[in-house]
Amino acid sequence: HVQLVESGGGLVQTGGSLRLSCAASGRTISRFAMGWFRQATGKERELVAAISWSGVTTNYADSVKGRFTISRDDAKNTVYLQMNSLKPEDTAVYYCAGDPSPSSIYASTWSGEYDYWGQGTQVTVSS
Repeated sequence: HVQLVESGGGLVQTGGSLRLSCAASGRTISRFAMGWFRQATGKERELVAAISWSGVTTNYADSVKGRFTISRDDAKNTVYLQMNSLKPEDTAVYYCAGDPSPSSIYASTWSGEYDYWGQGTQVTVSS
């Protein structure tokens, strides 16, 4: 069983930056595709970014392209989300997720592909 723990959320002003971390334990995630999803109050959960197990393939929501970067450090069993130029509409709970299936060769944008989820970390961007 894999446990995912997010950290790095908080309150930041518009234009600021945050770096989210997702630390995995219980099993190596080196063969997992990993994703970051977010859910704002009253809205459905949506993909923010995903990375294949090799790190070669990444996918981003159009709303964050050019501002957010997903990366992974398999030696540390950790995935990161660097968020720059934050906007109030980025305010949400951010969740880390892991996909251990053969589709991990890709960076799935579908939440149903992900078996493991963290508890989430709150990101609030003030205007």
